[in-house]
Amino acid sequence: MPTVDDPLERLEFLQGTLEVLILRSLQSGPNHAYGISQFLERQSGHEFLVDNGSLYPALQRLLQRAWIVGQWKTSPNARRAKYYRLTPLGRQQLVAATSKWERFVEAMTRILAPQGNP
Repeated sequence: MPTVDDPLERLEFLQGTLEVLILRSLQSGPNHAYGISQFLERQSGHEFLVDNGSLYPALQRLLQRAWIVGQWKTSPNARRAKYYRLTPLGRQQLVAATSKWERFVEAMTRILAPQGNP
């Protein structure tokens, strides 16, 4: 088992991460599943590749929690696609989750920083 990460290996999501990233991807407006996955890949510098087996269950969880709603529309390439958008509850959740993740990142940075370099 190798002990050094392959620099070309994509990063895996921690539990609950994908949901907040989907919410963030919808912050600027509605999008379909493929558009959401493209946004996440592009914004992550191609570190995150979201497969359908992860994306669609996460979208279903967000729909069940009423953080997003979906509506069938015609995409720019003339195909039917379900477009998702944030609800007011989803916007509140995004704010709360963003704050929590910022605290998490700060704590991890402090722990992983070389001694004496906070």
